Amino acid sequence: MSTTPTDRLRALLEPLAAEAGLDLEEVTVTQAGSRRQVQIDVDADGGVDLDAIAEFSRVVSERLDAAEDVMGTAPYVLEVGSPGAERPLNEPRHWRRAEGRLAKIHLVDGGEIVARVLESDEDGALVEVQPVKGRGRPKERRLEFAEIARARVQVEFNRKEDEGLLDESEIEDTDDDSTEDDE
Repeated sequence: MSTTPTDRLRALLEPLAAEAGLDLEEVTVTQAGSRRQVQIDVDADGGVDLDAIAEFSRVVSERLDAAEDVMGTAPYVLEVGSPGAERPLNEPRHWRRAEGRLAKIHLVDGGEIVARVLESDEDGALVEVQPVKGRGRPKERRLEFAEIARARVQVEFNRKEDEGLLDESEIEDTDDDSTEDDE
């Protein structure tokens, strides 16, 4: 049986998240002055939008208010969000959701690589290791999860192969002096 308040809270929230089609990623309870702060991160394949987060927050708030055995009667502040852009990759589903993204991977043997996640399964991931300082070509490498100490998605500001970005020659000039509204 769960012994810590966070374990009891997680046990209460996991079925609610599953019912909402979400994965419960993180539950953190911290003391903030006279109040407790309950921070919950949820995610789903394809990400979560603000409407899903707002609805889940409403459901959780109602359940926590009714479950005095979990939260007690002391006041708390509830925050529900998503893991964020630089999320850690701890579970196979995290790797699946990071396909196409760049990750900084710390290996159990002490090595560190920066690689693009190409595909993943329940045992590991196929990654494209980026060349050091841009020298050479990227190389594919299969990593078993047992080889990985920790990994985190990296934010990319200037990805050169981004599809969907328009070249300047493809952008229509919309600064036309005459518009229908001016007539």
